[in-house]
Amino acid sequence: MDPLSDLLRVVRLDGAYFYAVEATDPWRIETTPAKELSPRIMPVAEHLISYHIVTAGRCYGGVVGEEHVELVAGDVILFPHGDAHVMSGSRVNRKGLAVHVSAPRRYRETVHLGEAGPPTASFVCGFLGCDRRPFNPLLAALPRRMHMRGMSNAWIGGFARQLTEESAFARAGSDSILTRLAEVMFIEVLRRYVDELPPGQGGWFAGLRDEVVGRVLALIHARPGHPWTLPELAREAASSRTNVAQRFASFVGEPPMQYLARWRMQVAATRLSESAAKVSAIGAEVGYDSEAAFSRAFKKVVGFAPGAWRQARRAERSNVGAGSQDD
Repeated sequence: MDPLSDLLRVVRLDGAYFYAVEATDPWRIETTPAKELSPRIMPVAEHLISYHIVTAGRCYGGVVGEEHVELVAGDVILFPHGDAHVMSGSRVNRKGLAVHVSAPRRYRETVHLGEAGPPTASFVCGFLGCDRRPFNPLLAALPRRMHMRGMSNAWIGGFARQLTEESAFARAGSDSILTRLAEVMFIEVLRRYVDELPPGQGGWFAGLRDEVVGRVLALIHARPGHPWTLPELAREAASSRTNVAQRFASFVGEPPMQYLARWRMQVAATRLSESAAKVSAIGAEVGYDSEAAFSRAFKKVVGFAPGAWRQARRAERSNVGAGSQDD
């Protein structure tokens, strides 16, 4: 089992909304926090990750109030926590040019910024949705800003061409193709992030690279319903109980058995949201012999009983669907 792939699947990553931008100097945009855009952009998503892919030219970007970085063609900048951020044609803070935006319509609309003339920067703005509750170690492990330089020129070129074609012709399956492209981009950024972590770095992603912690994470994610114990995890990881406990807590921030318990609840929450399986069956899948024991554990972590959680999620989706029809 690949823990990163499993994590992205269980937290229901979805990259269903983005649009193209062409900007001519001078220009500057200050966005609102992504959580304020969620009801309009991706109402079902509990959390939004903002990103920009520079396809041509040069610009600057960063979290509001923090240092901005230079971006050139092939660069990707992400804001995993959905912070309000700035994109501009200059590092200088020209407040007179600030435009607070919500978000335009989806990719079939190209946004033009700045004065008339040839674009000095072209980029794609987008959003990735995912679950935040009950347990998403991905978000806690990522910084507020991620800047990846020089993503594959061939990949960026293909992405830009695909975006242009899908935007212009709106062919059947466009939504699915563009969604998958955004998800692949995000996964590639995460892989680069893991590869470039400096020695001594802590966190969930650094734990993936550690021989002992990475093995324990793989075991837990491969078989969340197995009645794991610390001695068995240590034996499977070819290490001692003390070493497993200390290394896991050092990297991940909590003991392995606590991580297992919370991860089981995330897996269960996803199953409750996406399937019609009985609560008792889902509890058994994540390691509980009785429905009562599973319900107690779920409510302790999530704050709701499993049945109430399922009803609430269905009601949210139903309300979103009704709102879309009204629009």
